[in-house]
Amino acid sequence: MQIVGEQIRLARLRRNLSIAQVAERATCSPLTVSRIEKGAPTVAIGIYLRVLYALQLDDDILLIAKEDAMGKALQDLSLKKRERASKKE
Repeated sequence: MQIVGEQIRLARLRRNLSIAQVAERATCSPLTVSRIEKGAPTVAIGIYLRVLYALQLDDDILLIAKEDAMGKALQDLSLKKRERASKKE
């Protein structure tokens, strides 16, 4: 969570926005934005989404688990191999 918070903080700074401005746009308190930037695990995911939207980064949430290499490998292991039918005489 600390890495996510740091990335959100850097995105805010790149946009030259204050914590108060982001909080106003995300309809939350400046304290909540500060807690997000510090990586507090108790902030609700919905608040994170509103802050990402305020920073115009809401499409980034769609990248979570996009490439699921382990899930695909597990799925491939569970696929049944088709057996060839015997020849009819």
